[in-house]
Amino acid sequence: MSRDTLSRPEPVARRAPDGARPARRISRTEARNARAAAGFVLPFLALFALCFLAPIVYAVYQSLHKTERTGPLGLGGQEHEVFAGLANYTHALSDDQFLAGFGRVLLFGAVQVPLMIVLATALALLLEGASARGIPFFRSAFFLPYGVPGVIASILWGFLYVPGISPLVKIAQSVGWDVDFLARGTVLWSIANIVTWQFTGYNMLVLIAQLKSVPEELYEAARIDGANAWQVARHVKLPLIRPALVLTGVFSIIGTLQLFAEPKVLRPLASSIDSGFTPNLHAYSEAFVGNNQHVAAAEAVLLALVACVASFVFLRLVGGRGKERG
Repeated sequence: MSRDTLSRPEPVARRAPDGARPARRISRTEARNARAAAGFVLPFLALFALCFLAPIVYAVYQSLHKTERTGPLGLGGQEHEVFAGLANYTHALSDDQFLAGFGRVLLFGAVQVPLMIVLATALALLLEGASARGIPFFRSAFFLPYGVPGVIASILWGFLYVPGISPLVKIAQSVGWDVDFLARGTVLWSIANIVTWQFTGYNMLVLIAQLKSVPEELYEAARIDGANAWQVARHVKLPLIRPALVLTGVFSIIGTLQLFAEPKVLRPLASSIDSGFTPNLHAYSEAFVGNNQHVAAAEAVLLALVACVASFVFLRLVGGRGKERG
């Protein structure tokens, strides 16, 4: 080794300025992984844009336009769309029938949703805490109505509601109770019975799945401390299934505002169900009976906004209570 080599100072590594990260080259493996991840995600994004975003954008576009017809008195001639601004929304909000339908489904949800959640919670606690052999059978039996489409369920219950062929009406009349399940004052609750019968089992399974994820050690610790079955359910199980209760509550609120199949099927059987019985039914009538798809689009957008606001308010209220308790 020469003298010059010994006396030459070693190079000093440059430090990055304070607050700056040293530049790092992306390896070929990382780039390949990123392309593979994008390849898996892109089909989902394409379907999401096609099946979810595109209908929303098209509905908003339709709600901001209207159809004008040329010719004498607007009859005959050609049809063309023109920008209408918020005129369709004003027309929808000034329609008493449409607003009455909103009030009807809000009353429906205020009664039916809490009742269904309470029933689903009670069934979930009973089936999860029991140790009998028939528990899987009862769990499947309670869930079975969810597998029946809403239209078929409405037809089945329609036979139980129509006087003359309904065994329920005959039993009520035999004990001196004159009941009409399809009357103006009771048809809403007859529909609520169909919805509760159909979706209680589904919500029950969601709650049971949450209960199954709770460690068994928590239950054993509560029993060692002297807690009975009611205290374990109240102070251990219910707080731990709170996320599932919130989830089922949000889904139930959205489903209530989308009420359509049951009143549509029962409408030929009940004169009390008109074209504006629910907001969805009114929008359907505007689009396919009145041939006014622009107003129907505005009503659909308003319905979606109300569903979003109602779900957001529910989440804020429930989340705020959870933070206060925590």
